[in-house]
Amino acid sequence: MIFKDMMLMVISSLILIISVLVG
Repeated sequence: MIFKDMMLMVISSLILIISVLVG
């Protein structure tokens, strides 16, 4: 279950970085 939480954190970070780059 910890691996799943890590994946969620990584995906959220990627979305945040992409949003900053696009914006």
